[in-house]
Amino acid sequence: MFHVKHSGFDVLVVGGGHAGVEAARAAAQIGARTVLITHRLDRIGEMSCNPAIGGIGKGHLVREIDALGGWMGVAADFAAIQYRLLNRKKGPAVQGPRTQADRALYRQAMQRLVSDCAGLEVIESGVRGFVWEGSAICGVILDDGVQLAGRSVVLTAGTFLNGVIHIGEKRIPGGRAGDPASVALGDELSALGLPVGRLKTGTPARLDGRTINWDAVGKQDADDDPVYLSQRTTSVQQRQIACGITETNEATHEIIDRNLMNSALHAGHISGKGPRYCPSIEDKVVRFSEKSSHQVFLEPEGLVDHSVYPNGISTSLPEEIQSAFIRTMRGLEQVEILRPGYAIEYDYFDPRALTASLEVKEFDGLFFAGQINGTTGYEEAAAQGLVAGLNAALKAFGREPNLFRRSESYIGVMIDDLVTLGVTEPYRMFTSRAEFRLLLRADNADQRLSPLAHQLGLLSEDVWRGFSSKMNELNLAKEKLEALSVTSAQARRAGLDVSQDGSRRSGLEMLSLPGVTFGDLISFDTSLSNVSADVRQQLSTEALYGPYLDRQRRDAAILAQDEGFSLPTWMNYGAIPGLSAELSEKLAALRPETLSQARRIEGITPTALSLIMAVALRGEKRAAG
Repeated sequence: MFHVKHSGFDVLVVGGGHAGVEAARAAAQIGARTVLITHRLDRIGEMSCNPAIGGIGKGHLVREIDALGGWMGVAADFAAIQYRLLNRKKGPAVQGPRTQADRALYRQAMQRLVSDCAGLEVIESGVRGFVWEGSAICGVILDDGVQLAGRSVVLTAGTFLNGVIHIGEKRIPGGRAGDPASVALGDELSALGLPVGRLKTGTPARLDGRTINWDAVGKQDADDDPVYLSQRTTSVQQRQIACGITETNEATHEIIDRNLMNSALHAGHISGKGPRYCPSIEDKVVRFSEKSSHQVFLEPEGLVDHSVYPNGISTSLPEEIQSAFIRTMRGLEQVEILRPGYAIEYDYFDPRALTASLEVKEFDGLFFAGQINGTTGYEEAAAQGLVAGLNAALKAFGREPNLFRRSESYIGVMIDDLVTLGVTEPYRMFTSRAEFRLLLRADNADQRLSPLAHQLGLLSEDVWRGFSSKMNELNLAKEKLEALSVTSAQARRAGLDVSQDGSRRSGLEMLSLPGVTFGDLISFDTSLSNVSADVRQQLSTEALYGPYLDRQRRDAAILAQDEGFSLPTWMNYGAIPGLSAELSEKLAALRPETLSQARRIEGITPTALSLIMAVALRGEKRAAG
């Protein structure tokens, strides 16, 4: 299925996980000769942990990846066996589309997309080193010693760099269950002098669904009105299933508490910091000792796969202890473990060593994406991969990088957070991280980013035509709503609870009123009945948020000015009069690329920003050193 035709490449992508495939697609799509190098061809697109894509914040990232032509949403919809819209009862801005996926089908979809991608070739190998010309990277060295030349390299190493799997007292070198760690590559990267640290993540045991008493557990059905991850999806493609729900109890907690010192984490075998928002069951028992139970979702991993993912009980306890505490839960009294849970500790590199294009500042042409930058989650990795692959290709072509702004996308929020603030724990996307989340909704990701994607060459013509058709429908429907003129008396006669103030309202103004739906307006213009459900929902959301959107647009425009104010690379912050020594050191270490990044540095003051702006505007290299 995969083969290599030649060895002269523009972009070399190392790693076939979620970051790697999106990086490879983006580079190949805009015309770069691209090769994807991965340990195992059959693991391309592997869902290493939970069998789900999307969620709160994460679903926004998937929609943005899709708007930029990426594959994640397409593959997730092909493999979707349960759609759920999270935060459905809250406002549209914080709702998160999510799907549980059939692991095998997701992997199958992603491998087919990789195989069919023009300009993309694949090699099955590990990478043990790099080829340099001074501080510029010009290739990689495969495990067998073969050198591949390339103008840019995107490294998406996941949890493989010096990865160690922990199960109780056992320590097993590995990047994930069944795959070896990248030790030689990890050591070479450390030797480059980049700031390196250790993080950890974990996964629960996999259960044999045939040994679960499904009649004894709760049930969570799929949504009746699924919200897709990709704008290109038009229908449900797989049979939808229900998940089970059980919970831990006092007996569960007693076993865990009694065996804490057998946990790799609590026994002190792991130094890396784990994700705060996805703690192990040991952490939950310790940190929330007042709680007598924690909910556990039993998520089937496929339509014909007997494996079940018990979401909520990630652990590094010994296998026999895992079996004991799991069997205390309702419906799991006789359950069999197919694979024990484990913690994995791995190297990451401080993302503050990267530019906003995800290129390593000190090494020309080397880009990092995914967990190597301190993030956690498939979606965060895929989004970074797309950005790194795009910019690696632009670098190879001698073009300027494309930088994603936090005022325009969740992708921009994430990258700005990473390269400006760094991480102290695995970074996870939440809607609360975005200042302009009313503007950066999942439902308008294509309108925000697809025109840019088309300009960059990231979209196929079919996808662009589909987007253009939707925009035509949206604009036509909006014009019809704006042209409507409904009196309060007409609205009352139509059964709408509108105050009789004698005023006339447009269709958009009517939609902003409590209790008024798009369907209510069809009686005033029957042609509105032809508007699709997606467009109806989007126009309703725009009307609901109307005044707030105007305010956020003004604030976003101000931020965009700061994001567009570039700071010269020659700035010598230690020579700027009036800057404190502390701020000078922070600025020199972080080397912000824009005024927006400088503004977000801890301890920065308005006076300091004014001084920096003055030097940058004067452009006096002599004054700044």
